[in-house]
Amino acid sequence: MNILQINPRDNVSVVLEPVRTAGRLVDFGHKIALKDIPAGDEVIKYGCPIGRASIDIKAGEWVHTHNVVTGLGGGRRFYEYMPAFAPRTPRESGVFMGFKRHGGKIGIRNEIWIIPTVGCVNDIGRVVAQKARGLITGGVEGVYCFPHPYGCSQLGEDQDNTIKALSGLIKHPNAGGALVLGLGCENCGISIIKGALGDIDGRRVKFLNCQDEQDEIEAALRLLGELFSAAGQDAREPVPASELIVGLKCGGSDGFSGITANPLAGALSDRLIDEGGSAILTEVPEMFGAETILMNRCKNEAVFQKTVLLIENFKEYYERHGQPVFENPSPGNKAGGITTLEDKALGCTQKAGTAAVSDVLPYGGSLKEKGVNLLQAPGNDLVASTALAVSGAHLILFTTGRGTPFGAPVPTVKISSNTPLYNKKRNWIDFDAGPLASGASLEALADELYEYVIKLASGEVLTKTEQNGMREIAVFKNGVTL
Repeated sequence: MNILQINPRDNVSVVLEPVRTAGRLVDFGHKIALKDIPAGDEVIKYGCPIGRASIDIKAGEWVHTHNVVTGLGGGRRFYEYMPAFAPRTPRESGVFMGFKRHGGKIGIRNEIWIIPTVGCVNDIGRVVAQKARGLITGGVEGVYCFPHPYGCSQLGEDQDNTIKALSGLIKHPNAGGALVLGLGCENCGISIIKGALGDIDGRRVKFLNCQDEQDEIEAALRLLGELFSAAGQDAREPVPASELIVGLKCGGSDGFSGITANPLAGALSDRLIDEGGSAILTEVPEMFGAETILMNRCKNEAVFQKTVLLIENFKEYYERHGQPVFENPSPGNKAGGITTLEDKALGCTQKAGTAAVSDVLPYGGSLKEKGVNLLQAPGNDLVASTALAVSGAHLILFTTGRGTPFGAPVPTVKISSNTPLYNKKRNWIDFDAGPLASGASLEALADELYEYVIKLASGEVLTKTEQNGMREIAVFKNGVTL
């Protein structure tokens, strides 16, 4: 029987190809019991509990949602800081060809971004972007509009989140220039955005209120021409890989995600951090059940306390809305073999490798500390990926066992957890981690992924989402709409 026991402590194994056992066909990625597990006993995977048996489970039986329940419970939990990380060995930084920006930031693309302040002007932005693509000159690599439904009729935290998200995108170094497109009467208008932006390069950021113009499309194209002139002079130059910031995200996970794709992303993260670079891990609800692993990797007590608040505040967010804290995994996750939130979290957190956690960022916060950073954002693919870009990620390593076509504002590298997905959806998937399930070397595959990332950052290759023209944003919403 082709199965994998991940950790010697495990009492379940993962099926590597469909097998018939105990009179049932069990699909690949799912689990079977290695020994009898009495009702109430812990089910162990990755060497950690992923839940408890809800009924007696016999050796060889399928282990899934029909006979396992989560071991997580509600209420606040007491956490104790027990540091569990080793000093890492620095390594010489690689080099990529990037763009040096205002304020010392580095970009890996030289694009022009149109950022609507309010959903009312989304279609104007789309039309302008389409017309402008025929006018691109010099070294500009594309022009893109990022529509969203917000920017007006919002209050408090929701308006703050919209301002943070839009401001972060406007100042993102992958944009050689940005056109901020307003309506003129919204409560998240241009004057508000200007106040949030702080110091900017006026040659690279332009503003337009559509209500102020007789022909707003003509006016927008004129401003874009100025942005093309400025950004068109930019050229790539050597930059150390220590300047790279990689976002870490998974979506549509399956039973292989924690065995192949997520550990591969973690190995890449570790290598980049050893070279002085940075990685950002988000999806806070998908840390539940594995949060102590991250807490014990915090570099000091202060970062540990920030991580505790990150976890507890997100639990309170669910409870405040009367929703179950542990309503996860998704239907697609379950179909792929993930049984409980602990099962998902123990795989999800592997994307951050083994390096110490350097800092915790609020939603919309910019990266300040090199190394692994944790970011406040939900699990939703579009919202979390946008949050990673807003916080400064140059690119996102997006692991998946189910497949998804969507792309964030920054290059979004889709890494398949299993080879059948890679073979089926090559128009979506950039890199296959599936060989790890068959004994391929993690170090060798991580080297291959690293070389791909360097080429991607240098503009030598484009992700499938870039090739397909797929770019989207979504802002984190919490409260009421007027």
